[in-house]
Amino acid sequence: MINRGVVLLRPAAPFLEWAKSLDDSGLVPNPEGERTVYLVPEWDDDAGKERVLKAVYAELFEQELFAWHTDESDWPKKRGLREFKQWFGIEMHSLVVDVCDGRLYDDDV
Repeated sequence: MINRGVVLLRPAAPFLEWAKSLDDSGLVPNPEGERTVYLVPEWDDDAGKERVLKAVYAELFEQELFAWHTDESDWPKKRGLREFKQWFGIEMHSLVVDVCDGRLYDDDV
């Protein structure tokens, strides 16, 4: 096990509507498609889980918007926790097990 939790986000109706509004191609993210897995700080209880979500939601919101559309001027102006919870189906898991032999590394470091 590693000392992290995991967040997975699935685009909900507001995200899909925003993505569709960007052009007339008809392309939108697939809510059932492959998702980015975000490693986040671990938590022990429901209160801790909510604290973690409050601490990371803004970054995750921006990551998801950027993954679909890089022009920040087209992003929604209101991006609070309330909107985040409306724009995404959120899965949070507190148990992360690393079954690989290799060392973990971060490409950004």
